[in-house]
Amino acid sequence: MKSNPVKQKLANGEPSFGTWLSLGDLYATRVLARLGFDWLTLDIEHSAIDWSQATMLFGAIADAGCVPLARVPEGSHHYIKRVLDAGAWGIVVPMVDTVEQAKVAIAAAKYPPIGNRSVGGGMHSMNFDASAGEYRDRANDEILVVLQTESPQGVENADEIYALDGCDAIFIGPNDLRYQMSSVLGRMPTNEEHEEMVQRVIQSGKRVGTPTGIHAMDPESAKQRAAEGMQFIAVGSDLRMMTLNAQETLKSLYPEQEGKDVARY
Repeated sequence: MKSNPVKQKLANGEPSFGTWLSLGDLYATRVLARLGFDWLTLDIEHSAIDWSQATMLFGAIADAGCVPLARVPEGSHHYIKRVLDAGAWGIVVPMVDTVEQAKVAIAAAKYPPIGNRSVGGGMHSMNFDASAGEYRDRANDEILVVLQTESPQGVENADEIYALDGCDAIFIGPNDLRYQMSSVLGRMPTNEEHEEMVQRVIQSGKRVGTPTGIHAMDPESAKQRAAEGMQFIAVGSDLRMMTLNAQETLKSLYPEQEGKDVARY
């Protein structure tokens, strides 16, 4: 059975770089999976991607030698079970604000006696080049569990959440964190206030020995976060890469026209 190289990198203190898949397109995914990213995360939280489509994409990523991950819509047993049985090698769980939420997500990703993941299916083991029995024996060690910190409440509970057994990494959604901060402040935070919150996450991760990461918009920002000690770093997305390249092309062709920004990630 294949081992998960991203879990190994995180355990060794090395940075890992990946990108977000928002388009759900098989051709684009197959190309990206062969370019050298450590992992690709299929965004099932915010993109219109169905289960059969996700299964196909996880298989294409794994067959290309890359690590397929899934951001689930929420940290429930139902969603986590479905993406892992569909062949994802790990999960990214949004909006984890409390220890209780974190424990639910971790348990859903682990077979008994550690967790409560249901046993069944065979698609998951194919992506690890293993039999169903081999997969069940080793899945608890190979499946990557990444919890997202996206609110001031999550930052307040950081040390306790990050120290949980089975939490492999923490990932900041910078936009959600910014907007969640506005609910507390009654206004949008300044860049300095936002960055201070990000640094608190980094320091919490270092205190308890759990890797942290963030969504960066460009390679230079990603390298800067790695220099700060972050290890699970997303660089843009398939949608953003396509859009930026198209915008640069149009600027050259029609310099007098104002470009349109349609891709946040």
